[in-house]
Amino acid sequence: MELVNFQLNIPLRRERFDACLLQTGRTELRRHGVKVLQINMGKLCNQACKHCHVEAGPRRTEIMGWQVMERLLEVAALASIETVDITGGAPEMNPHFRKFVEALTELGKDTIIRCNLTIVEEPGYGWLPEFYAAHGVTLICSLPCYGPDNVRAQRGNGVFEKSIAAMRKLNRAGYAMSRDGGVLDLHLVYNPLGGSLPPDQAALTADYRRELGSRYGVYFNDLYTLANLPIGRFRQHLEREGKLDAYLELLEENFNAATVDHLMCRDTLSIGWDGKIYDCDFNQMLDMEIAGGEISILDPAFRPESLLAVPIDTGEHCLGCTAGAGSSCGGALAT
Repeated sequence: MELVNFQLNIPLRRERFDACLLQTGRTELRRHGVKVLQINMGKLCNQACKHCHVEAGPRRTEIMGWQVMERLLEVAALASIETVDITGGAPEMNPHFRKFVEALTELGKDTIIRCNLTIVEEPGYGWLPEFYAAHGVTLICSLPCYGPDNVRAQRGNGVFEKSIAAMRKLNRAGYAMSRDGGVLDLHLVYNPLGGSLPPDQAALTADYRRELGSRYGVYFNDLYTLANLPIGRFRQHLEREGKLDAYLELLEENFNAATVDHLMCRDTLSIGWDGKIYDCDFNQMLDMEIAGGEISILDPAFRPESLLAVPIDTGEHCLGCTAGAGSSCGGALAT
């Protein structure tokens, strides 16, 4: 079957992933439950990275409004929701960011913020390290290499230097360092520069610790390795280079059945800046709404458990989450 995302003009082929899924005895994916709300607060960002599947940037105008956030706070208050994962763009650029995080703190939910690090160095955002620390949020920060060259190639000039400066400030605020007998978590994210699978997560973590600690005196908790999914700017890059088919074949050849039970779509809902609901962040960027858009977070009657009977929508991009050790917003899924 081949469907087409008319908004993005991308064929949504399912055959490759369906064939792989059959190896596990399944014809479809369903949720174990809904424990995590991953919320995209908008596509506005101070960067425009080459690999960005969100295609975020300084000129994007899509921003989540407070009406959607109020409804999300009601859903987040449900006992079944354990974690709220805030992403973007640069979510800190949303004008309601502070108010929303403060409200989540009052709910007592585990809160994750996906930070690109350089936002801390932007004028007017110097308050972020102490704000993060005061609210005890977990930070997951993108740093695609422990040296400047690869970061410059993927994210632009000066990004590595700003990222290191931001990490120093976060360390001083108590992240990845002892603070009142506890540790605030600062995790890093690695993704390859091109069309290859990530290296072993444990081995790369050791490299990052050694290089960042000895060269720059900065520290982190864990490193998450993510594959580049063939969507957004990365897909466009592969198409320009004539390498899209080869990359899809690489993902398919390295399908790992052990990843399927741990896929993030099995317990996570992705919420767009306008309140639309998706199975995952990647489906969101492909405009693949749950149940064809018939279910909305803004519906006051909506409950996450209603989605347990709704199959997860898949496509060939799902091969990126199941190849090798697997890939998710929390890193590798299997050994």
